[in-house]
This record gives sequence, C-alpha cells and structure tokens, in this order.
Amino acid sequence: MPTLRLTVDGVARKVEIDSRTSLLDALRERLEVTAPKKGCDHGQCGSCTVLLDGRRSLSCLALAVAHEGADVVTASGLGSMDEPHPVQQAFLDHDGYQCGYCTPGQVCSVVGMLEEAAQGHPSHVTSDLDPEALIDLSNDEIRERMSGNLCRCGAYAGILDAVRQVHAEAGNGTGGAR
Repeated sequence: MPTLRLTVDGVARKVEIDSRTSLLDALRERLEVTAPKKGCDHGQCGSCTVLLDGRRSLSCLALAVAHEGADVVTASGLGSMDEPHPVQQAFLDHDGYQCGYCTPGQVCSVVGMLEEAAQGHPSHVTSDLDPEALIDLSNDEIRERMSGNLCRCGAYAGILDAVRQVHAEAGNGTGGAR
C-alpha cells in the first residue's frame, strides 16, 4: 500500500492507503479528521468540501494518492473555539446552520469562494467580466458560487447573510443585497 504524506490543518501526517481511497475516506477513516462529512459521496452535496492547496475541493471526488504532499485545510483547521475564523463567526452570528451537518463544507466553500472572487474569477452570473473590476457579491452571485453546497435544513438565508458580513468586513464591498 502506498504511503501518503499530507499536511492536514497545519500538521504533517503520514498514512498508508489503498490507491483507490478518496481523500475524504483517507481523512475520515484513516486520519480520524471528521470535519469533512460524507454526504452523497458523488460530489453533488458539498458536505465534504475542504481547501486543498488553498482551493476549495470536493474531497469525495479526489483520489488521495493524487495529492501527495498537499496542504489540506478543513473547517477544524480554520479557527479555534476561542478564536473562530471570520467565516465561522459569521455563521454563528447569522444562524447559518441548523443541524450543522453541512456546515464544515459550507464554511470551507465560503472561504474558497471569497478568495476566488477576490482574485477576480467570474461566475456564471457575473455581469462585469472586466478582470480589473471588483466583483460585486450580490445575492445572486453568492447563490451561484455556493450552488454546489446543499443544506438539507434550508439555512440558506443565514448562510447568505454570513457571506455578506465577511465580504463587507474584508473591505470588499458593502455586502448588501441586490
């Protein structure tokens, strides 16, 4: 069995895995990192979203062996109970969760999505494709960018408010509804 080396939430880890093991299964079953959740296991719900080398990624679709040496950040690695990440705090402030099952994936997706928007990556609904223009994260823009993360409880209004709060606090616009 191949040995996989990863940095997970800032800690260097090494684990033997079968070459067919998904990154999600390596994290959850072999490394006991349970923040990413196994929802659909087909890349359709987003509950397994992590930051893989700084970009949001569906860990259920990633073969672990393809990411030797990668840096994996889960929602647990973003902040702590004493000092939550701004996105985690915004989820708390705006009740962006109910049962909490999807929350770790949602949080990682928001962190990645905000970085993508800050870098000027357009979405399907981005109206101004000028690479120098600041992307306005309207409600439609946020919904489109987060469409791969499902919440079975329907906490979308709180999630939307949380994203707008973090975006505004980062100085990237008013975060207002449109």
